[in-house]
Amino acid sequence: MITWKDVIHFSLGNNPKPKNRVEKTNEEWKKLLTQEQYTITRLKGTERPFSGELCAIYDIGIYKCVCCKTELFDSSIKYNSSSGWPSFTQPIDKNAIKYEKDESHGMIRVEVMCNTCDAHLGHVFPDGPEPSGLRYCINSESITLKRKNE
Repeated sequence: MITWKDVIHFSLGNNPKPKNRVEKTNEEWKKLLTQEQYTITRLKGTERPFSGELCAIYDIGIYKCVCCKTELFDSSIKYNSSSGWPSFTQPIDKNAIKYEKDESHGMIRVEVMCNTCDAHLGHVFPDGPEPSGLRYCINSESITLKRKNE
């Protein structure tokens, strides 16, 4: 289980090695993604709170990166944080997520990205439920849900 101590360690340049890498040019990403998906995942944008399609969906399945289809989160660890964004307590695998210190907007936070393609997903905070105490706050536009029976 990943803890806040692990998150800080990873964010200081000690990220786990991804299973594989997907790299594309900006033009290639623009062809694959909607404008909003591109803005959020490639330009580190953020959707408005409570606006994302996946915020209030709790169907059984796997959440994948919208850019490269890497599995990121299992629906069993999604919870209602009332933050306005889909929230998870752990990634599906230790090496699914990349962590970086984010000092933008006058705050110090930890940005989370897909470790396979560097897509911006959102941020992780140490105010989630036990046992991990983590809240991965993820933009709906950064992920897709592959429902169990699809």
